[in-house]
Amino acid sequence: MAAASDHDSWQAARLLPTVGLRREEEKEQRATSSLLAVMHAVPEFGRALLAGLDAPRGRIVTYTELQLTDKAGRRCIPDGAIVVTRGATRWQCLVEVKTGTANLQREQVSRYLDWARDNSFDAVLTISNEITPSARDLPLTVDKRKFGKVKLFHLSWWRVLTEAIVQNRHRGVSDPDQAWLLGELIAYLDDERSGAGGFHGMGESWVSVRTAAANGTLRASDPGAGNVAERWDQFVDYLSLGLGQDLGREITPVRPRAQTPQARRDAAARALAETGRLDASVRVPDAVGDLLVEADLRTRTVTTSVTLKSPRDWGPKRRVTWLLRQLRDAPADLRVEVSFANARETSSLLLSEARERPDGLLAAADPKREPRAFRVALTQKMGAKVGKEEGSFVRDTQKQAIRFYREIVQGLRAWQPPAPQLPPEPATPETSEPPRPDPPPFSDPETRDPGAGQPPQ
Repeated sequence: MAAASDHDSWQAARLLPTVGLRREEEKEQRATSSLLAVMHAVPEFGRALLAGLDAPRGRIVTYTELQLTDKAGRRCIPDGAIVVTRGATRWQCLVEVKTGTANLQREQVSRYLDWARDNSFDAVLTISNEITPSARDLPLTVDKRKFGKVKLFHLSWWRVLTEAIVQNRHRGVSDPDQAWLLGELIAYLDDERSGAGGFHGMGESWVSVRTAAANGTLRASDPGAGNVAERWDQFVDYLSLGLGQDLGREITPVRPRAQTPQARRDAAARALAETGRLDASVRVPDAVGDLLVEADLRTRTVTTSVTLKSPRDWGPKRRVTWLLRQLRDAPADLRVEVSFANARETSSLLLSEARERPDGLLAAADPKREPRAFRVALTQKMGAKVGKEEGSFVRDTQKQAIRFYREIVQGLRAWQPPAPQLPPEPATPETSEPPRPDPPPFSDPETRDPGAGQPPQ
């Protein structure tokens, strides 16, 4: 008889197994069917996933490999369809799916738009491992004349997995059986063999671009620089969604609103060629500051940091003490940098040094100069491998960012000025009974002592 401890090494039976998946077409079909089935079976998840697609909040019914005819009468078989009904409102969406490293093709997406328009569908949804900031941002350009009244949306598998995890772990699912179904979908999508595992790495140009940046021979016009800049853009979204899975909040990259994705990637390629660095900021709601990630390809290091404002109304040394007190349990290899009001001068020490001599963080030229802001940073060696396995740039940078947030950022508190104080109330004299007047002299002849005032006998 097997001991109870032996069960730990047994493989759990799965509703959606990844065993035996080999061909990309089979992975695509199983991922499509699994996702659409769970969207129908777990309405809370389905509605959350469709919230950014202009779908009504109603009953969700899903289909795979339905048969339609186009305007010319030819038969067409989309990967899937989603139908949402609410009262008299009916919203219909065709679904096109890619898994693994397969990217969406412009011709195929255009064909889906034609099918949707010919069959009175409201939208087309594409799903692939290409990560975009939102459902309205597309990983490819499509002729807008193809749209008509049909809207085009895109979800990455990583965003789908994030939504499933947040719903299951943080928002909750009211029905226990539905919660179990959603857990099975999460287990399936999280398995690399499903082909829906999310971001696949920095691409085939990563090693050559890293070497060229280190040698100072990289040019912004090099195709590899543009490819790495595009991958970095996707990695930042991948990192944000990953943090969102753990925190249950919407984590967003900090980007200029007016800047197009292509302009952003061009700027990243130029910075990479000029400085050898890639950088991005991620905003966590209610955190003390944005999480900044900087990858230096010349020194092969990654730095994660956060900047917080210095307290006001205190002296310089007390401000430094305020920060160090918050970092009492932080790793000693952190670097603390201080910037000062109305000065370019900065000070910088490792946390281990700052604990021994806090005065070293004051301005050298004028120790009485007020600190304006503190930057806390952690620098580590960059992962060398190309994909996203252990020891890769993607895995190590993600782990470093999460560790930095857990050990440093989430414990920091912004300075809160004290509430304004009212002056004390003026003192009031104590209340007492008014003094009683002295009684008048005793003069009543009937009650007066007859001997009073008489000379003694």
